[in-house]
Amino acid sequence: MDHAITFVIATLCILAICYRFYGVFFVRKVLRADDSEVTPSHALEDGRNYVPTKKWVTAGQHFAAIAAAGPLVGPVLAAQFGYLPGFVWLLVGVVIGGAVHDTVVLFASMKHKGQSLSEVAKAELGPVAGWCTGLAMLFIITITMAGLSMVVVHALERNAWGAFAVFMTVPIAIALGLYERYSGHSKGATYVGVAAIAASVFVGPYIGGTFIGTWLTLHAETVAIILPVYAFFATALPVWMLLTPRGYLSSFMKIGVFGALVVGVVFINPEIRFPALTDFIHGGGPVLSGPVWPFISITIACGAISGFHAFIGSGTTPKLVDKWSDIRPVAFGAMLAECVVGVMALIAATALHPADYFAINSAPAAFAKLGMDVVDLPRLSEAIGLDLYGRTGGAVTLAVGMTEIFTRIPWFSTLASYFFQFVVMFEAVFILTAIDSGTRVARYLIQDLGGDLYAPLKRLDWMPGSLAASVIACVAWGYLLTSGDINSVWALFGVSNQLMASVGLIVGATVILRISQKRTYMLTCLVPLAYLFVTVNYAGYWMISNVYLNPLAKGYSVFNALISIIMLTLGVVILLAAMRKWREMLQALKPEAVPLVATPAE
Repeated sequence: MDHAITFVIATLCILAICYRFYGVFFVRKVLRADDSEVTPSHALEDGRNYVPTKKWVTAGQHFAAIAAAGPLVGPVLAAQFGYLPGFVWLLVGVVIGGAVHDTVVLFASMKHKGQSLSEVAKAELGPVAGWCTGLAMLFIITITMAGLSMVVVHALERNAWGAFAVFMTVPIAIALGLYERYSGHSKGATYVGVAAIAASVFVGPYIGGTFIGTWLTLHAETVAIILPVYAFFATALPVWMLLTPRGYLSSFMKIGVFGALVVGVVFINPEIRFPALTDFIHGGGPVLSGPVWPFISITIACGAISGFHAFIGSGTTPKLVDKWSDIRPVAFGAMLAECVVGVMALIAATALHPADYFAINSAPAAFAKLGMDVVDLPRLSEAIGLDLYGRTGGAVTLAVGMTEIFTRIPWFSTLASYFFQFVVMFEAVFILTAIDSGTRVARYLIQDLGGDLYAPLKRLDWMPGSLAASVIACVAWGYLLTSGDINSVWALFGVSNQLMASVGLIVGATVILRISQKRTYMLTCLVPLAYLFVTVNYAGYWMISNVYLNPLAKGYSVFNALISIIMLTLGVVILLAAMRKWREMLQALKPEAVPLVATPAE
């Protein structure tokens, strides 16, 4: 059997070499980053949005923004194919695609004064491509909310303890926000907030049998309705009241869980109990119905390459970067670090016995057809104090995998249930924070695009417009959440996410062609773009023909098919506009032909 430490050492060595050599080449040679140029944080410094920040502080902020639940859940779902496809795609995807994508999007946004990717696309490719990019971003952020929320649904259903712990983070964060707002101090409140969150986990077991426990024992359908309703009210609140303080508090949980992952994988060094390849690489698996390609690249989005990072790389981060050379640790380095998180999550999932993994991560009826017998799951269910069967979505599988690793320590069995619920709360809170932010972004995009038809909508301070846009955003992703299962919704999320990454690479290739000394440097974006664009479109076609328009499939949904067709069409329009622009730029770079005219004899 292989052990985890082998994968960790291989990952760290490959990524370190990539950062030292490819990262330096890409930033210095391809992008020609020049610290003598003024960055937007200095040129537009206002003390609020544009603030020059030290590179490691910016890198930490950027990593915290991009490394949410995606790199933890995607690799867990992809473990269905075995450990090898996921491990290879994480490393190849991040080296060839993800690190390049994040860096070039951040660079392009900084070149355009920190504007969003849609505005950059409009400037680089023209108004049609810019408008299509904005519309694609709206579809993608909406689908992202549904995909991430699906993970929360299956983590909190029939889990009063976890639901209580997650629910308590809302009043705790609001209390912290109010205290900091009106006192101007946060240090003492931070200690109280962290202690209160920890207490919520430890109090959880005692609510069983009470009216609170009964009230919080929710069905999946109920959780799916509560989440978009919550998102509407959370979006209506000022950012300082809930979003910012909860994101701040959740950073402590992130450090704790990431630290536990590293400790468990490196020091306990569990065996990898999955085979390199399973029988489901050709399709028909209980977790993901599609074949290993293209679905390994669609399922593992964050951790390898993620279009969602374009929202961050062209949002807050470009307004903070102090020097142009800082983009290497901030964007390139943070993406490599996220890959490490993805590898750790893959190890946690594949350290489980395959039968236990499939029992957790597939519906009971689907698991019964596999003819497998669980091994450690009854013992883990008893130690955790929760029925673990049929909890699809990846979040529970990751928490169980981490708990199983730590049960190798004799005294840990008494803390297994607390550790499990802490990890579940960690994942749920991070997803809820992403839902808060994502719904706000969707609201802004709806107002911006709708403002072209009705001008007052562009005013973000116009309350009726803001409320109407928030309702539309919440209803849209709430409908997606309730209309499918993890297989169909996560695949829709993966396709939209990778399509956004394709758009980022398209814009990046255009910027590189305009500024680089060698046209061949475009290949740094064109190579991953070629693979990703073909993969995205084939995956979208497969889901449309085999799931969304198949009445016999569990994820049958004409609405999802329509969304997929619109998104893929927008991607083709953007690519065609870019190719036209590339042809014009290449023709302009050609030296003018000199006519061969004979010199008259003297």
